[in-house]
Amino acid sequence: MSTTQSYEAATGRLEEIIKRLDSGEAGLRETLDLCQEGRGLVEFCAGELDAVGRGLEELRLDELVARLEQRPSGDAPATAS
Repeated sequence: MSTTQSYEAATGRLEEIIKRLDSGEAGLRETLDLCQEGRGLVEFCAGELDAVGRGLEELRLDELVARLEQRPSGDAPATAS
């Protein structure tokens, strides 16, 4: 698989693999090869989703920090004594 593979291309290829396997026309060796390729694509897609999730978490943290920095000093949350 190419390192420039996109998530969309990978999911499209996974759909092709599933259709081929579901057709029942693939021989034993082809089935094994398709399963191995599919596993690699699933791992790639999972990695992409994890990266996007981490990016979203960072954005939410950046937004929170920005809001906290904009809060006037007199509006600080009360602390329990």
